[in-house]
Amino acid sequence: MHFDEKKPVDFVLNDLFEHYRRNVADVDKITKALLERQVVSSQEEIVNDHIAFRTLGVPNLGLASFEKIFLSFGYKKMDYFYFEGKKLDAYWYAPADPTYPRIFVSELRVKELSKEAQEIIQKYTKSITSDPVDQIDLKNGEEVAAFLQEPLWDLPTSSEYETLLAESEYAAWVIYNRYYLNHYTISIHELKDGYNTLEEFNAFLESIGVKLNTSGGKIKTSEDGLLRQSSTVSALYDAKFADGRTLPIAGSYVEFAERSVLPQFKDLPKDQIEPKHRRDGFETNNADKIFESTYTTQIKGA
Repeated sequence: MHFDEKKPVDFVLNDLFEHYRRNVADVDKITKALLERQVVSSQEEIVNDHIAFRTLGVPNLGLASFEKIFLSFGYKKMDYFYFEGKKLDAYWYAPADPTYPRIFVSELRVKELSKEAQEIIQKYTKSITSDPVDQIDLKNGEEVAAFLQEPLWDLPTSSEYETLLAESEYAAWVIYNRYYLNHYTISIHELKDGYNTLEEFNAFLESIGVKLNTSGGKIKTSEDGLLRQSSTVSALYDAKFADGRTLPIAGSYVEFAERSVLPQFKDLPKDQIEPKHRRDGFETNNADKIFESTYTTQIKGA
């Protein structure tokens, strides 16, 4: 995945990916193995299906704020998703140009958490009295990229983090990681034969020592059978908290998506199949299990 940086969105996507790649060891591990096996000839050949972000549903933040960035880049707001057990709302955003990744943004329903958890989140976000996205020039790629890497609130204490973790692993992840890129997604169906189904690709991943999220099975399948997804399990990294303690916490992970050709286009010759001929969008049940790639049960069970 690489864009030529002629437009703000190009700069932002490249910058996000570079920070993410440096911090998520599985990204380079997978790319290196694909290059060695001559599945791809460069990182740029890997098609990015979508990238995902997590936000908090508090005044001046959350979806209403975050989406302004990608709407300004020409993305279109698409389907709504609700994750009851995890207390999340989400939307996905379609790019104007199919060579760009889809965007998936989720938001925690903070008001549905316990009073204690709400107080911790409010302690760190109450100083944000206006929408921070309104303060940046969305036509300036460097400014937007810098905004997505900067902390919007102070680091929590380790005990506050652990309190949130016990109630909502999503809340704990966001309070520490902020708007950090949660994952990027390799389009498996775009790879060459032998690697372009999830069964084959997952076998390849496990052969190079990559651990997979097993929640809902290693392959999560949509009801129509046309969207299948897998993901790695987030690695732990040592995070320093405001009280000076260091705890191992979940970082980001890598996802893999296989989008099948829609039934009405099943007779199209392979060389004529374009992204528009494949299953688009997302599936609540699949995404619900993918979220757990940063969850303690997956990390410790992996």
